[in-house]
Amino acid sequence: MKAIIWAKYGSPDVLQLRDVKKPTPKDNEVLIKIIATTVTAGDCETRSLNFPIILSLALRMWIGFRKPKENTIPGTELAGEIEAIGKDVTNFKVGDPVFGASGMAFGTNAEYICLPEEPDEMQRGIAIKPANMTFEEAATVPFGGRDALHFLRLAKLQGGEKMLINGAGGSIGVFAVQLAKYFGAEVTAVDSGEKLAMLREIGADHMIDYTKEDFTKSNEVYDIIFDIIGKISFSRSNIVLKKNGTYLLANPMSQIISGLWTRMTSGRKVIMQTASGTIEDLVFLRELIEAGKLKTVIDRHYPLEEIVEAHRYVETGRKKGNLVITI
Repeated sequence: MKAIIWAKYGSPDVLQLRDVKKPTPKDNEVLIKIIATTVTAGDCETRSLNFPIILSLALRMWIGFRKPKENTIPGTELAGEIEAIGKDVTNFKVGDPVFGASGMAFGTNAEYICLPEEPDEMQRGIAIKPANMTFEEAATVPFGGRDALHFLRLAKLQGGEKMLINGAGGSIGVFAVQLAKYFGAEVTAVDSGEKLAMLREIGADHMIDYTKEDFTKSNEVYDIIFDIIGKISFSRSNIVLKKNGTYLLANPMSQIISGLWTRMTSGRKVIMQTASGTIEDLVFLRELIEAGKLKTVIDRHYPLEEIVEAHRYVETGRKKGNLVITI
């Protein structure tokens, strides 16, 4: 089968299209013919190991210290059809359209992948695809949708609360805006000016172009600030967050020291943890999608053969919502 091989850490040019052996499902696994996958900012950061030193060392121990382990295939999201099943699989059948995530096992930037029927410790898992989404649309949901849902639930978001989302125009942000509106919040979306029209279209109540306006100098005070991109200044943001308000940090390693200090020296909650999505989350999101309460945003499509160009585009920071790779 065709697959992208992550040969070493570095620029997008380290990604190579190769022929590799097609996987065979174990007794508890399904073989999925992948129709669509994605490239996220997280994929680019992981490819280059562009992380704080502590997280970078931890990832090297997991993925490979000097370079990724042999035949490491990147990618974490997918949508496709089940081509074969293991003898112990009972919840899926050949031909089922599915969407899901491979978690820290990666492997979705390829023509095929084997995933367990039930979720495991690496957060791998699949569910039946939303009936009213294409495979390309469904492939964008498992990462951004589940991460957004995870953090909003941790915040115990209540109807009528004011929530600011920093980095609202990316893979997690577009779902966070819609889910926050679904839960009844008044949402302020912060991103670059070229993304504001899209954010308005998906339901944001207020938009701020961070290149022209500093939200910490406004007169608004928020119940929750969700910092997706890890660029928030606690010392400035404390002015616009209620004294008993909540910070949500989707990229906590870059803010762990200042986040802990804020937690210790104020009454504000600082939630810093890795998202852990479940199959139930995928089903919940599917139900919202099928009810017309949630949709995706796709900026560009690339074929698998052009994944280097896809990574380069994501690294520009101009991506609106999601970028899809078609297989």
